[in-house]
Amino acid sequence: MTRAHTDTHRTAPPTHNGALGAYGETLAARHLVERGMVLLDRNWRCRDGEIDLLLRDGDVLVACEVKTRTTFACGTPHEAVDVAKVAKLRLVAEQWVRDQAVSPRDIRVDLVAVLRPLRGASVVEHVAGVG
Repeated sequence: MTRAHTDTHRTAPPTHNGALGAYGETLAARHLVERGMVLLDRNWRCRDGEIDLLLRDGDVLVACEVKTRTTFACGTPHEAVDVAKVAKLRLVAEQWVRDQAVSPRDIRVDLVAVLRPLRGASVVEHVAGVG
């Protein structure tokens, strides 16, 4: 897996939630790259769905779901990534592998939870291998 990062264009309208999500994805990508992962793609879509971030961690492809919240009033980011969501992310990652003609040793699904409080610094939590 040696494919370089190709940034795709976001198609979401410039809403508060869209801006918050883009902020969280940027923060998550920076966090993971600083820890040694290689960013391969962002917001990759196919007919089966979308993956926020695709990264390489050694010879493992990481399909990363990013959930950004300002509060936990509507639940934690962890609650939003259930078994069905993990299965869908894995399916989309397998399609990305076919489209890019790469051969990772394995595919892992990760979650990055970003809490952006109204005051203070954002908190980033990376959970490797959810589901």
